[in-house]
Amino acid sequence: MATKNKLVEALKLNFGFDTFKGNQEAIIRNLLDGKDTFVLMPTGGGKSLCYQLPSLMLDGTAIVISPLIALMKNQVDAMRNFSEEDGVAHFINSSLNKAAIDQVKADILCGKTKLLYVAPESLTKEENIEFLKQVNVSFYAVDEAHCISEWGHDFRPEYRRIRPIINEIGSRPVIALTATATPKVQHDIQKNLGMTNAAVFKSSFNRPNLYYEVRPKTANVDKDIIKYIKQQEGKSGIIYCLSRKKVEELAELLSVNGIKVLPYHAGMDSATRTENQDAFLLEKVDVIVATIAFGMGIDKPDVRYVIHYDIPKSLEGYYQETGRAGRDGGEGQCITYYVNKDLQKLEKFMQGKPIAEQEIGKQLLMETAAYAESSLCRRKLLLHYFGEEYKAENCGNCDNCLNPKKQVEAKDLLCAVIETVIALKEEFKSEHVIDVIMGNKTSQVVAYRHNDLEVFGCGQTDDEKTWNAVIRQALIAGYIIKEIENYGLLKITDAGRKFLDKPQPFKIVKDSDFDEMEEEMPIKGGASCAVDPELFSILKDLRKKMAKRLELPPYVIFQDPSLEAMATTYPITIEELQNIPGVGAGKAKRYGEEFVKVIKLHVDENEIERPEDLRVRTIANKSKLKVSIIQAIDRKIALDELAESKDLDFDELLDEVEAIVYSGTKINIDYFLKEIMEEDHIEEIFDYFKETESDSLEDAINEFGMDYTEEEIRLIRIKFISEMGN
Repeated sequence: MATKNKLVEALKLNFGFDTFKGNQEAIIRNLLDGKDTFVLMPTGGGKSLCYQLPSLMLDGTAIVISPLIALMKNQVDAMRNFSEEDGVAHFINSSLNKAAIDQVKADILCGKTKLLYVAPESLTKEENIEFLKQVNVSFYAVDEAHCISEWGHDFRPEYRRIRPIINEIGSRPVIALTATATPKVQHDIQKNLGMTNAAVFKSSFNRPNLYYEVRPKTANVDKDIIKYIKQQEGKSGIIYCLSRKKVEELAELLSVNGIKVLPYHAGMDSATRTENQDAFLLEKVDVIVATIAFGMGIDKPDVRYVIHYDIPKSLEGYYQETGRAGRDGGEGQCITYYVNKDLQKLEKFMQGKPIAEQEIGKQLLMETAAYAESSLCRRKLLLHYFGEEYKAENCGNCDNCLNPKKQVEAKDLLCAVIETVIALKEEFKSEHVIDVIMGNKTSQVVAYRHNDLEVFGCGQTDDEKTWNAVIRQALIAGYIIKEIENYGLLKITDAGRKFLDKPQPFKIVKDSDFDEMEEEMPIKGGASCAVDPELFSILKDLRKKMAKRLELPPYVIFQDPSLEAMATTYPITIEELQNIPGVGAGKAKRYGEEFVKVIKLHVDENEIERPEDLRVRTIANKSKLKVSIIQAIDRKIALDELAESKDLDFDELLDEVEAIVYSGTKINIDYFLKEIMEEDHIEEIFDYFKETESDSLEDAINEFGMDYTEEEIRLIRIKFISEMGN
């Protein structure tokens, strides 16, 4: 057993620190005593040191199982910087050739190597197992251990084989480390690694220096991000996207707008990926755009902001990724763009997976939606999710606490929820509970005959959003618990039963309203508004006159968000006008002349300085997909086949086609419409758009009720805009 002085001396000698952080010392002592150790420590808490220092102090080589090639390289480089001997740390993974692997093995066998990083996929290879049987292993470290759990945010099947392989190579103490684990995930990890008796060291998950904010994801999201980054001049930031395609597109868009940026995703060759990562670490670029699924796994302490372009699949993922900001304890801004439609897409991606996995995935998505839409303190919500209570009412460092919403009394509503959960024998999830309370005769409610219960319809006067808020806030207050193991069934706690017997005041804040329709149209405005209301009003008048003259609805010429953008960035040439969202070359040429004249006159008369730097430049080759879609439509390829060939959902293809026609390009989809719809149905919807003042999809759906599908209405709207406006 190392004495305190010896430990501190080893820390100073090897890493140059005088003191340990948090639980580090206790964790290291436990491992040096040969005991299994389970470490829950937030990103930036100093997890790596918990196995790096013992590896240097013990005889033999420590095997570190890590899922990220990027992180391995990063940590091996760091260890070599601390030591005079290059061979002190090595990694074996798919990025090495045979000669490099032979060199690693030679260093290990001659006793130079104290730390060997292996990817789980490499560990499972027979030749590596045979080699490691010859090695004096000091202990095993399983980093990013949440990957073991199917409930974790990055499930890796190879991680499930770690325990049998350890037994085969030779049993030694195991230290498992993760920066994010709910109680359910923690139990799953320990059970799978056969270390249920391990000492558990759990640090607080609270990162007080991180600021959390969720913004509505409108059509102006790209412009919003460019504006934000330009205000953070010289600071390092990471932007996470869900797809590789979006990573490439966004990195290119930021680049043409003068931002030093590089992309990073698993589809790139490893040399480019390493090059891009190093450029970010060495501050040759300010921003990295990366895929969420791949994970950055880099140890950069001064990342000042993390932006989620797409909402992650789980709160574990969100916590892990936002945790890359402000690891040095300095400023860290975590900004997420959210629209419910993104979660619906993620749910679609799960189809085809086993039912149990789909159910788990759905639960994780619902937790993410609850976090994004809630008006409660974001810190309180996050920590509650990880089984930690945050007692302060206002953290002072999230959007909801800095702009608190009014609280409303909800004592009676909570009683109704508790009564309903009890009436349902505590065997149902929140969606079903809300359906019963609101009197919704869904197929499940009717099948269980819950429409016959006394509580059925007891809360019809309040909307679903309110009932969701009551349940979420009752969970945090401890009146209800959610059984994650049973896919989120609601149970009433003793405190909840006492509340029902003797109700107390119970205040809630209503959830934020992230309008799901916001993203339906390529350029629906949402949160944006014109900087120059006077010019906006002038442009609306001009549009109205032009619409009257051309006998068109005004929205066919330009939509409101396009006018708002014009009244913000003041385009005074046709070329500049084409940079406005929703204005393509065709539309700019057809209607633009009068608009740029009016804007120029307004700029000159009012001596306005135009914000050149805020004008978002578009990417020429971003139109590759659009061009190929137009060509395919010209060749009369069925749209459902076209979507499949482009690897798009049908509604994603419609998004692209809408963007094409709204920007002023004429296309003809009659060949497809005739295949799928009756002539008189096409005419009925077409006439509706002719006569209405708005192109709102929601209004059209309300007008036609159940007569037509959303896709049919969108298709006719595309035909209408193309024929009448282009």
